[in-house]
Amino acid sequence: ERERERERERERGMMSGRKHDVQRPSSSAVKMSLAGIFLCAATLPSAGAFATPSASQTHGVFSRHNMAFGIGASPPLSSGSLWAHGPLGMLRGGSDDSESLSDSKLRSSPADVIEEATTVAAVAATGEVSSSESAAVQPTSVAANGEATSSVGESTIIAEDSEYIKPLLDTRSYRAITLPNGLTCLLVSDPLTDVEAGSVHINSGHFQDPEHRPGLAHFHEHMLFLGTEKYPDENDFETFLGRNGGSSNAFTDMEDTNYYFSVSPLDHEVDEDDVGDVDEDVPGAVPGGKTSAALSGALDRLSQFFISPTFNAAMVERELRAIDSEYLNSVSSDSWRNFQLLKSYANPHHPFNKFGCGNYKTLTNGGDIKGEKAEVSGGTNPRDDLIKFWEQNYQTPKMKLCVVGRAGLDELQKTLEETFGDIKPPSDKWLERNPPIAKDETKLFPSEHARYGISVFDADEFLGVIREVVPVVESRIIKLQFATPPFDDETLSDIRPYRVLSHLLGHESPGSLHSLLNEEGLINSLSSGVGIDTADFSLCSITLSLTPKGLKERDRVLSLIWQWISLIKSSVGNDELMEKYHNEMAAMGKVNFMYRENGDPTDFCSTASGMLFTYEPSKLLAGSSQTGKYDVDITKAFLERFTPENCLLTIWAPDLEKDENNGVLTSASAGEWTSEKYYGAKHRSVKIPDTLIQQWKNPADIDSRLSLPKLNEFIPSDFSLKCDKEDPISDDAPKPKADAKPPKVLLEKPDLRLWHKMDRTFRVPRTHIKAELTSPNPYRSPRSMTLNRLYAKVLRDDLSEYVYDASIAGCNYRVTCVPLGFRLSLSGYSEKLPHLLEVVTSRMLTLIEEMKQGPEKHPRLADKFEKARENLLRQTKNFRMESPYETCSYISRMLVEDNVWHVDQYVAEMEGEYHDENPLTMAKCALSAEESLLGRGKAEVLCMGNVNESEAREVADVIENHFLQSRPLNEDEVPKFKSLKVPTKDEAIKIYGPDVVDLMTPTKIEQVAYSESEENNAIQLILQTGSEHELGYEGIATLELLSYIAYNSAYDTLRTKEQLGYIVSAFTRKTAGGCNGFSVIVQSSSTLPDVLEERCEAWLKQFRQELAEISEERVAMEATAIVSQLLERDQKLGDEVGSAWGEILATENLSMKAREPKFDRLERLATYLTIKEGCGD
Repeated sequence: ERERERERERERGMMSGRKHDVQRPSSSAVKMSLAGIFLCAATLPSAGAFATPSASQTHGVFSRHNMAFGIGASPPLSSGSLWAHGPLGMLRGGSDDSESLSDSKLRSSPADVIEEATTVAAVAATGEVSSSESAAVQPTSVAANGEATSSVGESTIIAEDSEYIKPLLDTRSYRAITLPNGLTCLLVSDPLTDVEAGSVHINSGHFQDPEHRPGLAHFHEHMLFLGTEKYPDENDFETFLGRNGGSSNAFTDMEDTNYYFSVSPLDHEVDEDDVGDVDEDVPGAVPGGKTSAALSGALDRLSQFFISPTFNAAMVERELRAIDSEYLNSVSSDSWRNFQLLKSYANPHHPFNKFGCGNYKTLTNGGDIKGEKAEVSGGTNPRDDLIKFWEQNYQTPKMKLCVVGRAGLDELQKTLEETFGDIKPPSDKWLERNPPIAKDETKLFPSEHARYGISVFDADEFLGVIREVVPVVESRIIKLQFATPPFDDETLSDIRPYRVLSHLLGHESPGSLHSLLNEEGLINSLSSGVGIDTADFSLCSITLSLTPKGLKERDRVLSLIWQWISLIKSSVGNDELMEKYHNEMAAMGKVNFMYRENGDPTDFCSTASGMLFTYEPSKLLAGSSQTGKYDVDITKAFLERFTPENCLLTIWAPDLEKDENNGVLTSASAGEWTSEKYYGAKHRSVKIPDTLIQQWKNPADIDSRLSLPKLNEFIPSDFSLKCDKEDPISDDAPKPKADAKPPKVLLEKPDLRLWHKMDRTFRVPRTHIKAELTSPNPYRSPRSMTLNRLYAKVLRDDLSEYVYDASIAGCNYRVTCVPLGFRLSLSGYSEKLPHLLEVVTSRMLTLIEEMKQGPEKHPRLADKFEKARENLLRQTKNFRMESPYETCSYISRMLVEDNVWHVDQYVAEMEGEYHDENPLTMAKCALSAEESLLGRGKAEVLCMGNVNESEAREVADVIENHFLQSRPLNEDEVPKFKSLKVPTKDEAIKIYGPDVVDLMTPTKIEQVAYSESEENNAIQLILQTGSEHELGYEGIATLELLSYIAYNSAYDTLRTKEQLGYIVSAFTRKTAGGCNGFSVIVQSSSTLPDVLEERCEAWLKQFRQELAEISEERVAMEATAIVSQLLERDQKLGDEVGSAWGEILATENLSMKAREPKFDRLERLATYLTIKEGCGD
């Protein structure tokens, strides 16, 4: 169900909301209607929860593979979010595999009016400032004679555009400068960008927290957004960005803190209060022209974070409670629990051991959150420590800046000099206290343990250990973590031996460890790579997701892991083979770099500002794609760290408490169960027995089925462009203009429609192939949907060995079962993609035939089927453990959408009485998939990129020949999903009777949480506004404008002022059949659902009054911000493909007369929101 909803969100642009602090509610909704309203509530046993950390989400982020805390949630590989890019995410179509790196969310903490801050005089002799509660903090540079100095002089250019190593397709201009105050800045001029952005990276994080204030760096990051001396209103930054089509975000990592923002290149005629000191007469931002007012205003506001933040005392207590709510949101998250548990095993004198998120008690040094404020509940106010932290860590030697704008480099430089140039340089005293890190150059890896002077793990106590952990959700995992040198170490940074080693350890080709374990049904997945990377150590990891069988046989699994490591070690001496692997990966890295497209400017700025600490500016774009020659000695030395004595072996499983040993050697049953201090993860540990260490270090035999992989045959060599062959241009001819035309229909039959567009805009040698095979069969019953999903899982498992090399070489595929049928998605370098398409589609059919023949003839497939069933059952049951706000979103669909199966119905198909009487079998799975793929159906196919018309027709032939051999679907047979109209209150009384007369929201669905450890409550209130056909473009545009304005109001009232919970949002939401609604969602660890409902209702009334009083100028400004986002051009080929495919899929269950995609939908919506000159409306 979650996958179904997420598919819909991605494909119909259901990613909405504009800022802050929340990871996406994967299937959220509750509805309002001018006619009706309903509410969803998830009631949970007690209080607390947190957003699950994912690969780069803030306030729960893995940055550089590390956990971090931040403001907002930024999923890197585009899983989509209801809080992405404002309500406009709802409008911008997207495919099921959009390629954007992250969805920026706006960070803000609106609240009550801040008290006027006054500047505090600095003490020249010491460089210290007063910590008066109303004081702005202003560092003073102190010269040798004790007199204060200011930043004067000219900036120094350290790298011009001509010096940069760039991808072939990069048309941006670059310059690196150092301002007089010592701040290094990367300037990027992109005259064609529709998004301008900036980011400041601070080389300090929660490792720098004082011992008595765990979480201070995270808290400090929050407080910087809440007012500066120049812009004292806490809403100023957020409001300015919002009115300029932008957003902001931040995260706090272990050793880093990053602040970033985006704006549209606008020049509003805005109020003086909005602009500050920005010149209102700045002309329109044109290519090579002056910096836009939006960008210069945003940079000026951000710069004040590092010039004169107020740390206003009125905000401290409130934000402490916000941090505590954030912490409680994560208490039941296995990702956060496991991360803090790992940290707890570190040397207590090493900063890795610290608690980075913080909570009310740790930040107030013992305060009780139930009290009125920290000082009267046994704690202390942390404001003085905030100021000290800022003075110590927010100095220009520890800062880097990156900005992307339409203006020319000279203008951007001038803007930075006028804004960030006002940051004071560090005093001589500060420089004396912060000398460069001394490294031991006699060591092979000089950076290891240099920064903090001690080893992160005590080898005798915390390495060579077996640790067992009981997870919250059902999972069975083995992870081996090895203490290794930091990856930025000068010895490793050029050769990068870990890339080849990780490549081999995690390889999935025949003969690999993955292949052998998978063949025996012991694992679901295997991965290897960097788990943690800091300035003085890293952790390399091998992670295996086990089947129940694999957990029982974990001694054998681990034995094979160490055999595989031994085989790789013995092969390192074979310089020729290992060098070929090294060169193969280096060559692929260069190819990917040369044909890399420009991505989102916000992501670029956030990443590049941090990379300035690692790379020379001129080499920053190439980064790790430039790899030096293979070095056998360094590779051997690195791999020697992969030993049992240097390993932390962790096992997660739900039944470890009950299973005390059962004869398993790799058990920690001799240890005592204990709970981690902050998140409560239950664990125990023992040292690895000496007998096992010797067996693993020196395996007596290596399984004969294990063998190192062959060289990759999928590495592309033909990068020619089809558009140049069909329409050749000379080298000195101007570059062709962007082709804004949508895909066109090449072929239309009753059962197939082929869309095609050959790329002339992005000019990359890549192709995207999309296909939807529509069938009425998959979603006709929970059983049918389950069988088809199982088939997709078996197919993916079966193909993994073959397509692994293709994925390494940049060619990827995906086959998914959705309610309307099956979807195929292939993308990659054009040369190899046709072969991959033939392999995947052919195997889809032969797999059905083999599965029909039964387990006796194909026992290997029978094992894969049973593994798929166990996995799908586990995942489905774990879905019920999702956060309350996600549960709200899911159960609301049960109420408002027609023909929706509940998660419990899927579980009943896979276990329990009904399953025992009528079990799912491999043959039944094959028959169901056959009916869905080869029965009555039709197909939509899209070919875009480096592909001509004849090649597109060949793709259509493959689809037709493989899947479309039965009669086409009639229009009435196409599945149609609809939303039900929510009744008005009068209608509800007639339907439900007098019991609902006194209810605020008569149409309501409630559910108690499945997890006994869940401590949060949530509600989602939805006003249903009508279908797309009823609203039309004007109505939809108006609803988006309403939601855009509403978000700040809801956030300010419900989260900031009323402190109801950490997760608060108001946004536009669609449900099946093109139904639109306006939704408010709140998750709270302290307030029950009925009170949350009451407060949301009260806010709705308040917001109605705010709308009545809003000025025309404000409405015009908000509308212009939305228009700028709607008209943003696609950044790369994948974005254009996603937009086009989303529009095509939007027609999938419409009548033949309405099946023309609205490729100009965003432009039409923008037209309705465009304020014409001289127009009053």
